Amino acid sequence: MKVNFESVKATFAGFAQQAKVRKGMLTVVAAFFVLQVYFVRELLAAELLFGMGFAVLFVLGLLFYFIGMIGERGLELGEVGVRVIANSARRGFEGLEDASRKTLGNSGSESARKAA
Repeated sequence: MKVNFESVKATFAGFAQQAKVRKGMLTVVAAFFVLQVYFVRELLAAELLFGMGFAVLFVLGLLFYFIGMIGERGLELGEVGVRVIANSARRGFEGLEDASRKTLGNSGSESARKAA
């Protein structure tokens, strides 16, 4: 059996060319997937950072809301306290006026009886 080295060489060259093409395509596809995985990881990291930023803004908003709500409630309580104090002061002043009228009107002194 006679072997034609030229045909074997051409056959192996064809396989080698096909293997090089396959290896090159496999390298390109692998690089594409690696870049996609990296891109997806970067997108997930960016999304997590944005999510944490929005969570911080949300917590700050809630904090400001509660501080405002507590301030409004404090003003309402302060208004009630001022009304209680004002009513007490008014009653006390009226009591003082009544007491001063009674003592002047019911005085047992001669000058008070003569004036009346």
